[in-house]
Amino acid sequence: MEWIKEVKFDAEGLVPVVVQDEKTGEVLMVAYMTEEALRKTVEDKIACFYSRSRQKLWVKGETSGNFLRVKEIWLDCDGDTILLRVEAPPAVCHTGYKSCFHRILRGDKLEIQGIKVFSPEEVYKKGEK
Repeated sequence: MEWIKEVKFDAEGLVPVVVQDEKTGEVLMVAYMTEEALRKTVEDKIACFYSRSRQKLWVKGETSGNFLRVKEIWLDCDGDTILLRVEAPPAVCHTGYKSCFHRILRGDKLEIQGIKVFSPEEVYKKGEK
């Protein structure tokens, strides 16, 4: 994977990743990857990210079952942002919506756009391990 040398990770070893539905072009989420997460994503064809809050790798969908199957990986002209085009599951957002970008500013208020696809309380069973 010689091409990974083209990726410019920041001082913390992270690169931002935009995740896009391969069919509709809808932006589903933004996350971060380390080199290890990127290599795992390339090898497994399932999106793996780095959780800044938990300080560890995480495979999107490992809890919910809503995996992001990677179809294409793009690198921007500066090498400092990755675009993943994915086969989108019914919902990507941990709040139950298809996209993490489901709120729009109208005047001075955020309005929810879209339909909730699942109940986070049921999927993540808060407090259970």
